[in-house]
Amino acid sequence: MIESFREAFGRALVELGEEMGNLVVLDADVKSSTKTIYFERAFPERFIQVGISEQDMVSTAAGLAIAGKIPVVSAFAAFLMRAWEQIRNTVARDNLNVKLVPTHSGFSDHMDGSSHQCLEDVALMRVLPNMTVVVPADAPSVKPLLREILELEGPVYMRLGRDHALRVYEDPELELGRASVLREGDDVLIVANGVMVAMALKVADELKRRGIDAGVIDMHTVKPLDERTLLGMARGVGTVITMEEHSVYGGLGGAVAEVLSEKLPKKVLRIGTSEFGRSSRDYFALLERYGLTHERIVRKIEGVV
Repeated sequence: MIESFREAFGRALVELGEEMGNLVVLDADVKSSTKTIYFERAFPERFIQVGISEQDMVSTAAGLAIAGKIPVVSAFAAFLMRAWEQIRNTVARDNLNVKLVPTHSGFSDHMDGSSHQCLEDVALMRVLPNMTVVVPADAPSVKPLLREILELEGPVYMRLGRDHALRVYEDPELELGRASVLREGDDVLIVANGVMVAMALKVADELKRRGIDAGVIDMHTVKPLDERTLLGMARGVGTVITMEEHSVYGGLGGAVAEVLSEKLPKKVLRIGTSEFGRSSRDYFALLERYGLTHERIVRKIEGVV
């Protein structure tokens, strides 16, 4: 089943807004695309349309956080990076309770090409002190993780795609900082997040048919990384594979490799991209081009294991 990250986000905002009277939402003139428009319709007095000014939006959210509100900032991921200076100097440096929840990350804005496809954001956010970084696997994961980040005191970056959310969970019970073990395996360990979690399960099925037993972890929280689960699952395998819809530099693959290099040296195969994206009429055709379909990934793993 394919669902929508942004639809799940918009609906969850309204449900949580009914429970949390101090929740406010800010948008950068893309409310129909991010689906924050649902929150505006439900709570117009708690919705702020800043316009195409991401830097001002983040700074305004910082002020709201200081005033005791819980501001949720939304925009396209690629354009929220315009405000990295404000995120660094105001939100992260002052450890403010601002929740950055962009949509259209990774290749998900497939038609608009590299200018709109954000493949560097996890790396940019993970490097910031005080920043928690979260990447939900599917639409059902969005609400429980959104609730978790709203209840957490401090800055959070939660990365969402657009519409192509492949179903992983039915009724997920997720906890920030604690990875979800989806499958045990003795030969290799696959650590994935975002849409690559569903792809990892397909990869594990195909590897099983080829005589390779693969474990699968949904590492939805990239920072702080669940080192205990990672090390426990990695200890008995020969190779660890990371899968992400992001650059192989500085994202999930980098985080996993850092931990293993210091605490449990293992061979690590990082699967992601090292290029900018391109325009495509079809999202899955774009994943195929960059080697992120389960068939292409199985071939990469077989070449290593």
